[in-house]
Amino acid sequence: MSLGTAVGAAPDAEADDGPDFAAEAGDAPPDIRELAVPADLHQQRLDKALAQLVPEFSRSYLQQLMAQGAVHLLGHAALKPAQKVRAGELIRVEMRPTLQSQAFRPETLPIDVVYEDEHLLVVNKPPGLVVHPAPGNWSGTLLNALLGRDARAAQVPRAGIVHRLDKDTSGLMVVARSRAAMDALVRMIAAREVGRQYLALAWGAWRGPERRSVDAAIGRDPRNRLRMAVVDPAQHAGKPARTDFELLAGNDQMCLVRCTLHTGRTHQIRVHMASLRHPLVADSLYGGASGAGMQRQALHAFRLAFAHPVTGAALELRAEPPPDLRRAVQEQGLHYNGAFAA
Repeated sequence: MSLGTAVGAAPDAEADDGPDFAAEAGDAPPDIRELAVPADLHQQRLDKALAQLVPEFSRSYLQQLMAQGAVHLLGHAALKPAQKVRAGELIRVEMRPTLQSQAFRPETLPIDVVYEDEHLLVVNKPPGLVVHPAPGNWSGTLLNALLGRDARAAQVPRAGIVHRLDKDTSGLMVVARSRAAMDALVRMIAAREVGRQYLALAWGAWRGPERRSVDAAIGRDPRNRLRMAVVDPAQHAGKPARTDFELLAGNDQMCLVRCTLHTGRTHQIRVHMASLRHPLVADSLYGGASGAGMQRQALHAFRLAFAHPVTGAALELRAEPPPDLRRAVQEQGLHYNGAFAA
């Protein structure tokens, strides 16, 4: 079969209550709310009281409005979310658009869809594409592209995104097209019923047996809060994490490895490979220098396998690595023909 197509009948995980689609920019008059604090909210935090009084907006959105000076208490700008309110006090809120509230907008962006039906789709994410809007990337994300591709995506939390890939990691992601499919996929990922395999190019001649498993908790690096690290849960907060590794090819400089996830922790493969003293090529955050022409971490999610969340049909999807990783592997004289054999 050709890579990027389905095998058999037609593929991690977080869910929330959905984004704020409020406060679109435009020429409409400002939405001003004047709210009296009821007795049952006496002595509550301002942000908590507001979340009760305008439940259609999230607490984080309301906190952003406070930071902009759009919330007034007793006639003065209320900038501190933690300040207490009293029964009968008047809160005035101007429902302004924020960067976050404007982020969840449809955009016409190309998406490489490798499988689609009425319940879900599987996309092949290119390197450099951010999955979800966040500070520094409030537009041009996969979420924006999904909203632009299908109006129904606005009815599903996070436009149906149930797991993420790092910005510079390429490969397959499954996206739900209904709330029922999303809830089922979230449960399946949590139960480790979704098979996920990656291709990684790492530094160093491979050490030890060709097949090995790393079962080591991952948490925030206590020495650098911008990174994750293997931690001892008895001393630092961390979550269980397991990755299986198989050497596919190698030389004195680099090794090509197939990685199978059993859990889905932040940066899991990158952290576990670094713990083996095989940081990924061009993964500067975890000690991997650039090389072989790679300008981003050499990691690609090439395979997803799972039972369809609605029909139960077995699905298996694969995607060949993008050109930069293929060139890097070829430059090193390595071969990955067997990498796609599950």
